[in-house]
Amino acid sequence: MGRVLAVANQKGGVGKTTTAINLAASIAAAEVNTLLVDCDPQSNASSGLGLLKDPERLSTYHLLMGLAQGEAALQKTELEQLWVIPAHKNLIGANIELVDAERREFRLRDALAPLRERFRYIVLDCPPALDLLTLNALVAADAILIPMQAEYFALEGISELLDTIERIRMGLNPSLTVEGVVLTMFDDRTNLAQQVTSELSKHFGEKLCKTTIPRNVRLAEAPSHGKPALLYDVRSRGAESYIQLAKEVLERNGVVFEMPSADSDQSEEKQVVNAPRWKRWITERNKLVTININER
Repeated sequence: MGRVLAVANQKGGVGKTTTAINLAASIAAAEVNTLLVDCDPQSNASSGLGLLKDPERLSTYHLLMGLAQGEAALQKTELEQLWVIPAHKNLIGANIELVDAERREFRLRDALAPLRERFRYIVLDCPPALDLLTLNALVAADAILIPMQAEYFALEGISELLDTIERIRMGLNPSLTVEGVVLTMFDDRTNLAQQVTSELSKHFGEKLCKTTIPRNVRLAEAPSHGKPALLYDVRSRGAESYIQLAKEVLERNGVVFEMPSADSDQSEEKQVVNAPRWKRWITERNKLVTININER
């Protein structure tokens, strides 16, 4: 049974979509079948994986309105084991159309249920609001990953989100847990960042991810090329940080892979390393290279 992970924070500009794209891509590169579901009307997760706007294409809107099955809406990406269900601007209207609908909070959960056998991880990119779209994502999810900046206003906003999570647990999704809090656009040289990290550590304990995501130009450039960071520049600090975050998420859920031993005549670059392993495509060398994540 696949695990559904919602990437959510009602505060905008904290790196939700960047985290959803690159976490899903990094998990897929570890040879885990992964699905990214774009639940945001802005469709940034869709375009960030190279999907151009297409009003005729099936989207999350069709799933929520019961107009299509999840399997029919799947779109392939450049990564072999990563699929995406794109969003559409019509999702803005779904907030109104679903108000009087039956099981309005469970629409996404019902649509994704048949896909949980196919995908080991399903990552939901949520909009920056506590509306019916985010509510559907949180009801469908097993856990929530909260990206946030190390700033004072972020601390204020997260208390509201935690209150919402508790309300959802009480009435709609008792099994919903907090996967973790990950600090994005992080600069550990500032006193404020250190203070916020300290406060979060006191409150969340082990739920605060050890991995932090730094500000990184290559990470910001990647969406304009329709690629996750590990395909755009695998050597960048941003790509390496999300690979580390994926490793942390997988380890928290006890995901272990038994990889076969390499043949003795294989070259060093072609050797199969201890799992989980991440693959990278080096364009200029035109060959597949494995990354031993334990050496990072």
